[in-house]
Amino acid sequence: MKILANRMDLGFKKHQDEYEEAAIRVLRSGWYILGKEMQSFEEEFAAYNSITSSKNKADSFCCTGITEQCDSTKVYCAGVASGLDALWIGIRMLGIGAGDEVIVQGNTYIASVMGITMNGATPVFVEPDENSQIDIDAIEKNITDKTKAVMVVHLYGQVTDMTRIVDICKRNGLYLIEDCAQAHGAMWKGQKVGTFGDVGCFSFYPTKNMGAFGDAGAVISHDPNFIEEVKTYRNYGSHKHYYNKVVGANSRLDEMQAALLKVRLKYMDEITDERRKLAQRYSERINNADIITPVEVDNSYAVWHQYVIRCKSRDKLIEYLNEKNIGSIIHYPVPPHLQEAYAYLGHKEGEYPITEEYAKEVLSIPMYNGMSEEEQDYVIDALNGFKCD
Repeated sequence: MKILANRMDLGFKKHQDEYEEAAIRVLRSGWYILGKEMQSFEEEFAAYNSITSSKNKADSFCCTGITEQCDSTKVYCAGVASGLDALWIGIRMLGIGAGDEVIVQGNTYIASVMGITMNGATPVFVEPDENSQIDIDAIEKNITDKTKAVMVVHLYGQVTDMTRIVDICKRNGLYLIEDCAQAHGAMWKGQKVGTFGDVGCFSFYPTKNMGAFGDAGAVISHDPNFIEEVKTYRNYGSHKHYYNKVVGANSRLDEMQAALLKVRLKYMDEITDERRKLAQRYSERINNADIITPVEVDNSYAVWHQYVIRCKSRDKLIEYLNEKNIGSIIHYPVPPHLQEAYAYLGHKEGEYPITEEYAKEVLSIPMYNGMSEEEQDYVIDALNGFKCD
């Protein structure tokens, strides 16, 4: 048996007729940029993230810095060309730039950090906790008079204690940025991630739980004026055809991706439920003292973009799995502070020992919608049979 680390074709095949109908609809429309498909997707994705139940409305969090008063139950959305664009444009619209610092966890994907540095700001790295999320205790210890924001990355589709993080940001007058690239639909105390702070940034890269069929992304916020600024900026800084308010960017979610994402969005609850069942099965059945499995913390609702284990003999484990035709991926082998691209920041090996330890131990095992019990059992049996010695 051969098990791939990830499969995207199964999701397409399950709803193939709907995807093809959406694609043909766009092709026949004769309108491919800034049209009805994007507008309706923005409305639907905003509604998906808005708070609807009366209980959650009472307990919901509001934005921390953009406006003094905002409706914390209402969400607005701007589609952009990629998850990276969502990050750097969202951060730019907050007015964060040269001389400013943004606190971010050290074990994230480099795009999170690029969203900061592309605006001239400085990333201040902190260690992850035992569940690969940002170490909340380390946030406050790293706040300086230059700190303008905290970026929380909901890595692997997990969620940390957003109640504490919102409190820290409010007490210190900091913006809260949420990188939700891997966490579509994930929740803390029933509230979806991306809605706790000032800006939520999403990627719809094809491998994501809510994947498009190319690059795509979105910015969400409780503040409609902020989203209007994003929409202007993404379109060359133009709020009206050939009238430009600012020097902007070309970062528009195209009609084809928007139409295909609307199909995917319809099935997000079903997609998430399936992944949660796969993750639960892994957690219940992987029984090997040499392998650390991830944990869903209390009050959180993980969407399991990846199922990431840790193993001291990670490289040996990869070889072992390869021999059994089981694919795996390292997310991520080199942390941002040690990447050549960020040598100018002056960080040295050993500066963030937990981050660096995780980079040597983490391994994402097969996790995809449409994975059969037989395939998963094969992976589980292989992991349980692995020996470090």
